[in-house]
Amino acid sequence: MALEIGRRLVHASGAAVPAAYLLDTHVIETGVVTWSAVQVLAVAGLMVTVVLETARLYGGLEHAVYDRLTREYEQDSVAGYALYVVGATITVFLFEPTIAVPALFMLTLGDPISGMLSSGGLRPIARPRVLVGMFAVCFLIAYPFVSPLAALAGAFGATLADGVKPILNGYVVDDNLTIPIIAAGAMWLALNFV
Repeated sequence: MALEIGRRLVHASGAAVPAAYLLDTHVIETGVVTWSAVQVLAVAGLMVTVVLETARLYGGLEHAVYDRLTREYEQDSVAGYALYVVGATITVFLFEPTIAVPALFMLTLGDPISGMLSSGGLRPIARPRVLVGMFAVCFLIAYPFVSPLAALAGAFGATLADGVKPILNGYVVDDNLTIPIIAAGAMWLALNFV
C-alpha cells in the first residue's frame, strides 16, 4: 500500500511543470517559465530518461528507487515512468499550451486518482467507477482551459486511454504514454473541427 501511494505521489509531482508554467504566465509574469522552457525541460528529461532506462535494462543499473517505484512487469521492459516522459514530451511539442497543459494534468493528476479508484489489478477494461471517476476529474481539469465540448472530448480521450488496456505483441500499451497524447488530440479535434 505504501509503495502504491509513493508511486502516485511521484506521478502527481509531474504536475509541477505545467503548474509552474501557468503560475509564471498568468500570475507572476517573470517570463522565466515560458512554453519554450517547458519544451527544453521535456527534452532534457527525455534524454536523462533514455540514459537511465538504457542503463537499467542493458547495463545492470540497480537502485532502490527502481525497486520501490517500478512494478514487477516493468523489470524487463521499459518502465512506466519512461513512457510518462515520452508521452509528455510528445504532447508539449505537438500541441499548444492551451491544449497541452490540461492534457499533462490529466496524466499527472487524473491518472493517479484513477489508480486509487481501481482495485490494483490489470484489467482489459477498467471498472465503471474508475471510468466515471477518471472522466469527471479530467473534465474538471480541462474545463477552465478549453470549450465545454473540447473538455468533454479531452476527458473522453483520457478515460479511453486510461480505461482500455490494448495489448500489442504481448505488451500492454501503458496509459502513461497514451493519456496526454489522446486527450490533447481529442481536444484539438473538438476545437478545430466541431
